[in-house]
Amino acid sequence: MEQISILVVDDDKEIAELVEIHLVGDGYRVYKAYSAKEGLEILEKEEIKLVILDIMMPGMDGLSMCRVIREQSTIPIIMLSAKSTDLDKIIGLGTGADDYVIKPFNPLELTARVKSQLRRYTKFNKNNSDDKAEKEISVSHLVINKETHKVLAYGKEVRLTPIEFQILYLLASNAGRVFSTDEIFERVWNEKMYEANNTVMVHIRRIREKIEVNSRNAEIIKTVWGVGYKIEK
Repeated sequence: MEQISILVVDDDKEIAELVEIHLVGDGYRVYKAYSAKEGLEILEKEEIKLVILDIMMPGMDGLSMCRVIREQSTIPIIMLSAKSTDLDKIIGLGTGADDYVIKPFNPLELTARVKSQLRRYTKFNKNNSDDKAEKEISVSHLVINKETHKVLAYGKEVRLTPIEFQILYLLASNAGRVFSTDEIFERVWNEKMYEANNTVMVHIRRIREKIEVNSRNAEIIKTVWGVGYKIEK
């Protein structure tokens, strides 16, 4: 089986090496970079499937690097940060990251999240020709192809990350049904939400920025105040 390559970008060499030890132990190939510049150079040369990215770095920080990656790729990005407030998490996810891990972290938790993101990304990029379910959904100015993961909003193709696609597909394939943030989290992340957080809200905001004509006056993804989100039939 081909080894999956992961890029770890952190100016703290001890943390980068700790992450490397655990990922290599799970069979991954690991590339390390100690600056955003070095990390971007590796991304240009190697076929990286996931990036673990520290936020606080000298020069270009992790948030800026995340934005640069998102201009050209939808590979999973897991942010590392010593900051633990909801605002920090919102900012990190808002730049295009898929997950957010707070330092100090349990390496086993980090590797579990890596596996989860890679499963999602692999599923996102795999064309399943044997799938007999409905391949295309047309609803509320959207056309979503389940097999190719192509999304048209108002006739214009938009580029979504795997998590964004899964959230949008969940809502569109259950048009008219309201999903709470807890339900969306549990369906998409495949894990129980034990405490309130803004992860789903941030991803909904990012999706709206891509598919809505005016994200502040959403016509596709509706907010049902106090309940959750839905897409009209």
